[in-house]
Order: sequence, then C-alpha cells, then structure tokens
Amino acid sequence: MTLSELSACYEAAAVPLRARLSQLRYALAAAEDPEEIWHLKRRIAELTPMLTQMNELAELTAHYYDRGYYRSEKYTL
Repeated sequence: MTLSELSACYEAAAVPLRARLSQLRYALAAAEDPEEIWHLKRRIAELTPMLTQMNELAELTAHYYDRGYYRSEKYTL
C-alpha cells in the first residue's frame, strides 16, 4: 500500500466520523436533560480528536513526498 492509498483510506474513514459528530451535535442542540447533555458533550469530546488526527494524517500521507511540503513535527521522528 502506498502513502497516497493510505491517505484515501484515512479520508474514507473520516466520513462516518464526521457524520456521527454532526448527529451528536444535532442531538445536543435538541437535548434538555442535563445528564444526556453531559454524555453527548463527552462523546463529542472523544470523537473530535480522532477526526482531527485522521484529517492530519490524510494530509500528511497525501503530500509526504511533495517537495517543499511542510511536515508537522507531531508526526516526525
């Protein structure tokens, strides 16, 4: 598997995560029960970093070998 193929996999994996976060935010806007609001906020807080990381890795693997591409210090050794 090449890095560009891996990038496509990260992008594809981000789609359902993005959709789930959208559903959770919609449910949060409609929720009135404080306990339900707390659970929804917690779930959103858990999924948001996953989506961020998938987006960062998709970008990194898509452009890893491009000249002049700035690689994040977060993912380099």
